[in-house]
Amino acid sequence: MRVIDSHTEGEPTRLIIDGGPPLGRGPLAERRQLFADTFDHVRRFAVNEPRGYDALVGALLCEPEDPTCTAGLIFFNNVGYLGMCGHAMIGAAVTLAHLGRIGLGAHRFETPVGIVSVELTGRNEAAVENVESYRHLKAVRVEIDGLGIVIGDVAWGGNWFFLTEFAPCPLVIGNIPTLTQAAQAIQYALKAQGVTGAGGAEIDHIEIFGAPRSPEAASRNFVLCPGGAYDRSPCGTGTSAKLACLAADGKLGPGERWIQESIIGSRFEAHYRPGERGGIIPRIGGRAFICSETNLWQDPADPFRHGIGGG
Repeated sequence: MRVIDSHTEGEPTRLIIDGGPPLGRGPLAERRQLFADTFDHVRRFAVNEPRGYDALVGALLCEPEDPTCTAGLIFFNNVGYLGMCGHAMIGAAVTLAHLGRIGLGAHRFETPVGIVSVELTGRNEAAVENVESYRHLKAVRVEIDGLGIVIGDVAWGGNWFFLTEFAPCPLVIGNIPTLTQAAQAIQYALKAQGVTGAGGAEIDHIEIFGAPRSPEAASRNFVLCPGGAYDRSPCGTGTSAKLACLAADGKLGPGERWIQESIIGSRFEAHYRPGERGGIIPRIGGRAFICSETNLWQDPADPFRHGIGGG
């Protein structure tokens, strides 16, 4: 399997260029389901130990169904599959430019949750115009052992998020274990108390906000991803969900800039325009850098040839 690794504002992406599973043609949502049902061992092989690690997000490059799209992308991580992934979309665009397959300007990509536009604005810079995002629930109260009552919103940004300004400690790198434990407790409580996204969808991302450390940023976040890893970037779909909540509260107007800072201090620059179905269309800009190009090998005699753990 040929892969190219990059990071977007600190968060890693592994793009599968060749050697992925034979998913055929058809809508990306159906191909993602085929991937999960028949070829999940390929996901584990590509991103889990001993070839990967918990924070690594994979992206499978696919032929698009829509002829106006440059490519299709299916996103996955150490435990399963994602609807969209903003940082990985930026990483994929920069990687395809590195390969000479795309140039500067706007490009359309299919994802399992819809078509996303990416504008490559420089060698290492791109901006994603995400799927329509919206707030589903406002000021949800969740009772959590050891933390008390936590209040937050539920929003869609390509994945489902619970967003809260409750922080048990300052949002700094040294507190990542404490923040992870709190976010996991919130996630367990949401499930136990029946709080979901639309249609009963699981809320698999927890986003905690605090004051920024940079004077240029509007806020700092800590994002717990499915599988227990934290997002090193400010999280593209999480920033989309945040913008949807700000727009719903009248705190951020169309075109107004929002700079989201991550737990490690990296930043996304974002703004939005109104959507067609009452939500917003976020635009998230950031930087990505190529880390390595490699071939992943699988030895039939290797007891961990399909990866370690991961569902």
